[in-house]
Amino acid sequence: MPRERAFLVGAELTGGRSPWSAEDSLQELALLADTAGLDVVGSAYQRLKQQFSKHFIGPGKVEEIAALRDELKYDLVIFDDELTPGQTRNLEDTLKVQVLDRTGLILDIFATHAHTHEGRIQVELAQYKYLLPRLRRQWLHLERQAGGGGASAGGVVGLRGPGETQLELDRRMIGHRIALLERQIEEVHRHREQYRERRRKNGVPIVALVGYTNAGKSTLLNALSGANVRAEDRLFATLDPTTRQIDLPGGQQVLLTDTVGFIQKLPTQLVAAFRATLEEIREADLLLHVLDITHKNAAQQTDTVLETLKELRAAERPIITVLNKVDLMEGVDEREVGRLAGELGLPDDYVAVSAQRGWGLATLLQQIEDTLGQRMATLEAFIPYKRNDLVALWHQRGVIDTEQYEAEGTRISGRIPATIAMQLAPFRVEQPV
Repeated sequence: MPRERAFLVGAELTGGRSPWSAEDSLQELALLADTAGLDVVGSAYQRLKQQFSKHFIGPGKVEEIAALRDELKYDLVIFDDELTPGQTRNLEDTLKVQVLDRTGLILDIFATHAHTHEGRIQVELAQYKYLLPRLRRQWLHLERQAGGGGASAGGVVGLRGPGETQLELDRRMIGHRIALLERQIEEVHRHREQYRERRRKNGVPIVALVGYTNAGKSTLLNALSGANVRAEDRLFATLDPTTRQIDLPGGQQVLLTDTVGFIQKLPTQLVAAFRATLEEIREADLLLHVLDITHKNAAQQTDTVLETLKELRAAERPIITVLNKVDLMEGVDEREVGRLAGELGLPDDYVAVSAQRGWGLATLLQQIEDTLGQRMATLEAFIPYKRNDLVALWHQRGVIDTEQYEAEGTRISGRIPATIAMQLAPFRVEQPV
């Protein structure tokens, strides 16, 4: 089956604060289109003081794009910004083809890549909230992903007639479906909170991988844990979060969680729908910010990630910056890595790695251990042999500095998560003043 042909349209608002240029943003949109199975046959952008209410871009630019249709044979036009329902209708009336915006395209990709029940209901909820104000016409791009959790999967294929009665019926159907999905996501939220509470009691530190899409988070998870998470050189190749247990150099066990990649102009519907999943980031003891140091837009990607963490109220979490893909640099010169890190304004305690080649992973694991150790309680305890389970727990969850076996028990000192330190309180050895 031939791939649909897409023409891309962007706009650069003069005086805007976005670190992304229109050209760079359109190049990223082209990668998104490819991920969605589309062939990009052309693109155009316009610099604007502000968007036009009718077509988003100016009428002259709309006519220019329409004139290219016979030559380029495009099937749809994709805008790099979110359009209002009215702008979409006006553009389709003028261009005589289907019009899609960046949000709709990302939702289409997410529907294709969500494989777990949780991921599917989150994407479906986001799609319905996006679809609801646009119900005056059929959204064929949502039908393309049949079975992927979109509008077709929920039973609303489009308007069966032009009458107001049918429109209201479809709206009510979608409203009921949204309410059901929100209840299901709330249930997911409760289960996750119960799971997190058990983890807190067990004292297992959580390390979350965050970063721009396609920075190499899944590859790094595979390299550190031996997991077999899908990792491709494509945007949003993986969507559903994966958690694996890993051992740090001192024997401490931690949980490493891969999270959905960030992207500029991340649809607000997705941020809301993925609340339960994204809370994993806010609850983590440590974040690993994975950055593709070789990407030409590394600075913009860094800004996007840090801004997204602020929106998620997770920017105050301890962060280790992981500069990935150094194997793609000519000569892999440490001074060059340092120069690039300096230009990006990154902290000095970054770790340079190649998740693909396995370079720098030992250094990264040691840095994780050292950073987590700074957040642990330091204590010395004398634990009777009948409570060797606490000694084993210390080995699994904490860091041991000294360990001596005496006649009645084990004298041990080091660092331990605060929740486990409370269990060890009866055996604490008070230090002389």
